[in-house]
Amino acid sequence: MTNTVKRPRSALHTAGAANEPGNDAALPAWPMLSRESGDSLVEQIVRGIRSRIDDKLLRSGARMPSIRQFADTHEVSRFTVVEAYDRLVAQGFLESRRGSGFYVRERSPMAGGYHGAGVDAARAAAAHDSDGALDVVWLVRNMFRQMPPAKMPGGGLLPADWLDGELIANALRAISRDNPSLLLGYGTPQGFLPLRHQLQLKLAELEIAAAPEQIVMTTGVTQALDTVARHFLRPGDVIFVDDPAWFLMFGSFAALGAKVVGIPRLADGPDIARLTELAALHKPKLYVINSVLHNPTSTSMSAAKAFQLLRVAEEHDFIIVEDDIYCDMHPGAPVQAATRIAALDQLHRVIYLGGFSKTLSANLRVGFIATSADLARQLADRKMLSTLTTGEIGERVAYKVLSEGHYRKHTERLRTRLNSARDKVARQLEKLGVDVGEQPPCGMFLWVDARCDTNVLTEKAMEHGFLLAPGSLFSPSQLPSTRMRINVASMADPGIWRFLEKELGR
Repeated sequence: MTNTVKRPRSALHTAGAANEPGNDAALPAWPMLSRESGDSLVEQIVRGIRSRIDDKLLRSGARMPSIRQFADTHEVSRFTVVEAYDRLVAQGFLESRRGSGFYVRERSPMAGGYHGAGVDAARAAAAHDSDGALDVVWLVRNMFRQMPPAKMPGGGLLPADWLDGELIANALRAISRDNPSLLLGYGTPQGFLPLRHQLQLKLAELEIAAAPEQIVMTTGVTQALDTVARHFLRPGDVIFVDDPAWFLMFGSFAALGAKVVGIPRLADGPDIARLTELAALHKPKLYVINSVLHNPTSTSMSAAKAFQLLRVAEEHDFIIVEDDIYCDMHPGAPVQAATRIAALDQLHRVIYLGGFSKTLSANLRVGFIATSADLARQLADRKMLSTLTTGEIGERVAYKVLSEGHYRKHTERLRTRLNSARDKVARQLEKLGVDVGEQPPCGMFLWVDARCDTNVLTEKAMEHGFLLAPGSLFSPSQLPSTRMRINVASMADPGIWRFLEKELGR
């Protein structure tokens, strides 16, 4: 039975006059605290109060309940409340007035302090956005501002001059010459059949057996994840993700009413002991994971961890969603071993996702789902209900590039260039005192420790026209972090190095 703390008594649910400046603040609609949620009581209290301040349910100047009152009402220790209030003071949400208590801090547009998932970046974003709070949406919004790639060390794409635009243009011209009328209608529900045949061959190279009827084309991996999540999740269900992980998932899954729980990611895969503990507690429906070239660390799962993960999934009956979007940035055997969970499971308990936005073209929006034939039909039906079919033009382009042999040579060139850039960037960062850790042998990201609050660093970088990716955004907890993700392909601008030397040089 879950050990929870009782709901607050009605006095703390009171709104209105109690929330006026100078009076004790109400805490409206306070959720139950849980000692078994995976988050500490301090974290739950901080998150709850912070969200109420952001949502204007607690107004500037309102007096918070005393430490004793809060502790008694919520049946937690006073030390827990003291630590939570102290964190909120440090983050700029509360202020302590000697002899009077804690109050909701007045927050001007230029004030510092944490907001939602990170620091209040209004000052940095003023030139870029009128409501630029530094959170997941902030980062994604700025990634789509068409900033030069060299100005986005925190971005998730390769610069355009690293890719082969002429290859895409030639394929488009050839398709339009062959039969222009093909460009005018809908595609097919599961996607362009010749491309699905081509993907069957590609997956076979990874030792994953998937017939064309087991493959559903999607508008990138983002839609693939959303389609799978909508099929399996209901409000209140739990979904596991790595911690750290690709940040866009957190808000997307939460919008479906799911509870997102992070599993600590180690160098060789998830922390199996913690995964087992949390799986027994939460009974998740899904676990979304990068087995190869994990975002943001570029580490890959060992075969031993993959076997262990499958055993835990079987024991606790959850589905593994393997996101392999960085597949072709890994050289594979015989250069370096890489274990796909889907190769061990053969698409029984594993749903495999892939795409070409990172290596071919993000604008084509070509992704896919590989799963059992029965589930593939169901997911294709679900896709039709939301978007009808996916764009066949992009699928035909991808097919032409893959089937004519150009793609393999292109990805070999990308890997060679990434290897050179990665080594150079890592050495330069180390000279600035940044902890690069154990450098990954492949991939486009470095997950570094800047030894300072990277939310603050990101705010300063935006003032200089550079987009960084602070570590707080990659964790479901969204707590401040000294980590940040570096895209090694987007570090060519001397200006970013001058900025980092000024801010981090030791």
